[in-house]
Amino acid sequence: MSTPRSKSAISFNKMLDNVEQLDLPDLEQFVSRVIELQAKRRARNLPKIEAQLLKKINKGLPRDVRKQFDALNAKRRAETLTSGEHRKLLQLIEQIENANVERVKNLAELARIRGMTLTALMKDLEIQPPAYE
Repeated sequence: MSTPRSKSAISFNKMLDNVEQLDLPDLEQFVSRVIELQAKRRARNLPKIEAQLLKKINKGLPRDVRKQFDALNAKRRAETLTSGEHRKLLQLIEQIENANVERVKNLAELARIRGMTLTALMKDLEIQPPAYE
């Protein structure tokens, strides 16, 4: 595998070494931002409506929501969740599910515009269905 050319003073391998040191929430946030950057660059060559849909599709959850969900979900698994925390976890789950519904709607609209199935579009964009616990 060849190392991509970069205008950056940081080498690709050094950057990868730094990314490897991130904890999971920071790594997820980093990946989300990289995907967003990639979508923006690809969007420059797309019709405006497709670019707008891709931007919405690639928008990740806010970091604070993800962190709060991860912390409460860990407490749920450990069976140490209070009733108040349980209510908050349910609110976050609903928020995440609503965001996922919007993402699927945007994916379906993009698939329609491109004249392909949702499955084919997801494969083309290298989007994996979410893994459930």
